[in-house]
Amino acid sequence: MTSLTTTTDPTGDGQLVVNEVVGVPGGIGAEARAARADALDAWLRGIFPARAGIALVAVGGLGRRQCAPYGDLDLVLLHAGVPGIDELAASLWYPIWDAGLRLDHSVRTVPEALSVAQDDVKVALGLLDARHVAGDPALADQLVRTAADHWRRTAVRQLPGLRQITAARWETHGELAFLLEGDLKEAAGGLRDVGILRAIATAGVTDALRPAVHAAHRRLLDTRDALHQQVGRRVDRLVAQERDGVAALLGLRAADAGGVIGDGDALLRRVAGDARTVSHALDDAWRAADRLRAGRHRTAGGRPLRRPVARDVVEQDGELVLARAAIGARPDPSLSLRVAAAAATTRLPIARATCEWLAAYCPPLPAPWPPAARAALITLLGAGPGLVPAWETCDRYGLIDGWLPEWTRLRSLPQHNPVHRFTLDRHLVQAAYEASRHTRDVDRPDLLLLGAFLHDIGKGLPGDHSTVGAPLAEAVATRIGLPDDEAALIGRLVRLHLLLPDVATRRDLSDPKTVAGVAERVGDTTTLDLLHGLVRADAAATGPAAWSDWKGRLIAELVARVRTALDTGVVPAPPAPDPALVAGPLPVVHLGEDRVSVAAADRRGLLATVAGCLALHRLEVISADAATVDGRALVQCRVQPRYGLAPDPIALRADLRRAVGGDVSVTQRLRGRARAARGQGAAPRVVWHREAATDAVLLELRAADAAGLLYRVACALDEAGAQVRAARISTLGGDVVDAFYLVGGWPSDADRARIEAAVLAAV
Repeated sequence: MTSLTTTTDPTGDGQLVVNEVVGVPGGIGAEARAARADALDAWLRGIFPARAGIALVAVGGLGRRQCAPYGDLDLVLLHAGVPGIDELAASLWYPIWDAGLRLDHSVRTVPEALSVAQDDVKVALGLLDARHVAGDPALADQLVRTAADHWRRTAVRQLPGLRQITAARWETHGELAFLLEGDLKEAAGGLRDVGILRAIATAGVTDALRPAVHAAHRRLLDTRDALHQQVGRRVDRLVAQERDGVAALLGLRAADAGGVIGDGDALLRRVAGDARTVSHALDDAWRAADRLRAGRHRTAGGRPLRRPVARDVVEQDGELVLARAAIGARPDPSLSLRVAAAAATTRLPIARATCEWLAAYCPPLPAPWPPAARAALITLLGAGPGLVPAWETCDRYGLIDGWLPEWTRLRSLPQHNPVHRFTLDRHLVQAAYEASRHTRDVDRPDLLLLGAFLHDIGKGLPGDHSTVGAPLAEAVATRIGLPDDEAALIGRLVRLHLLLPDVATRRDLSDPKTVAGVAERVGDTTTLDLLHGLVRADAAATGPAAWSDWKGRLIAELVARVRTALDTGVVPAPPAPDPALVAGPLPVVHLGEDRVSVAAADRRGLLATVAGCLALHRLEVISADAATVDGRALVQCRVQPRYGLAPDPIALRADLRRAVGGDVSVTQRLRGRARAARGQGAAPRVVWHREAATDAVLLELRAADAAGLLYRVACALDEAGAQVRAARISTLGGDVVDAFYLVGGWPSDADRARIEAAVLAAV
């Protein structure tokens, strides 16, 4: 008898894995999965009790003969009313448990199994994978045939419920294509969704399991095999620390095309592409089921009802297809773009046959593009909610590569910054969608859409992506037929697309030199407005962490000041201090919705004291300004709650008054908290900017974020004899870039080194 060799799970949870069967190698791939299934089948037959009227049926991975290295066993013990079935079941289950294999089991008659399947769509789907392993084959065949027949008869009625369950699972696990650590089984586009496609295909609703889906499914199974082998236990989430090892087991290597991705990123790209293939096929399948339930719209003569929606494009049965005249004539190179634009604007899907025809017969676009193609692209990018599904459909059938050869490099490229929620290609499409919300705010909405779509085209290449991407974007703009001056403007938008947020969050907006520098780089109000729209679109496409009300206000304030400078040629004067701070008895404490203002007798260290007190009340300082007016020290801070909960204003005001008055008890509390809240991560770094301010030198600290960081650094600067005129705090994920305006030139290398050492010691 063939023997089964098992190895104890190194994690110590008692799980075992089939490593090899005598004469049959283990490993990764379809052959290895089938070999594991053969080994388990043989082993299970060897322990199956010899008794008439019972059968052992495998479902799940063993039923499909797709056994993962550390997969579960899903078994059904069928019986025909045999007495003593509980004892028989125990005699089967206990050897399996004793072998250390995980087991999901049930004991049922055929009617009982079918009854459960009728009430539970998950069970109904599971029975579609049922396969005889041991015992009475006729009994097992009865269950397999009857379950499949029942599913075919009832599937259309059960699919809406299955769709709701699937949507809830997606909500929990997210989209595999866009996750840096996705669940290969449960996330949208994962292995669980392939099972749903298989069920829909079994019901005859549509041929959901197309060759591309089969290939994607096989690669996802291979990835899970490699993940199990890499980790040494059952796990479906592809976490960051395992990616390179899994890629090595799969033989994946980073693309040698001038990019900077690693082997782990090559794996992520493949997983993302496969997940999107599965997701797109499932979307098609759900629509086919909807059409089947709704019935087909026919003319009086019985022919499909067709409605023209655009040139060469008609609607039929809720999908877009080509007009007969377009199929019979020589195709226009702009046809695929025009069909995509029609799909996006009408929010109707493109029929699969139409996509396949366009991919096979639509001729390539000339350079430069004809006006019709360029107009269709702008219409597509500006279509709003219809853009993403239309673009994804065209991408699944290879149409995008014909429009933009650069897309091959961008497709499914992961972005490891935690604020990004999408892969690079989807981020660019999403940015164009978000830009469509701001087209009425600019003189050239077409350039805003195109600039948003191309703004990160340089990512994945060595160097600063804004600098690297500018000539690439300009080349694309030229190829699609924009005049030279407009193509140059697209390049400038890409080069400067981070200018406004970087300056607004890291520089003193009241400093004339800040405003003049931005005005000089932007050049005119048309470009300024386009950049403002692009910044908002980019942030919205990135994710919730990339934008906030305070950031929006800072950028809007910068744009307003730069506009004044561009319109008048005069840099706006710094705003005057709040009159309430320069009059009345001291100290003065004002609390606003997102502002804290303090006036006290002029003394050093006031900024540090205020910052520490705000940290004590769990308020993050976004920006801080310090000034001395008529012997008064003024500190004005913009703040936000660190954990989303506003502090008690009475307690905050009382602590601020006592702290600026020199109360020792408050100071001790501040120092105790500061010592306990040190940041972690890479070593901090200080960068000096000598020409960034009118009357100060700029010290920029790049470090891990931590509560009370501003307090500690401000204390260090004060103790080192540096006067801080303003501070700007920019948080990027778990890191910060804090800018401190130090009054004076600080020309001495020794003095700067001393200040730098004090700051780094405080971090």
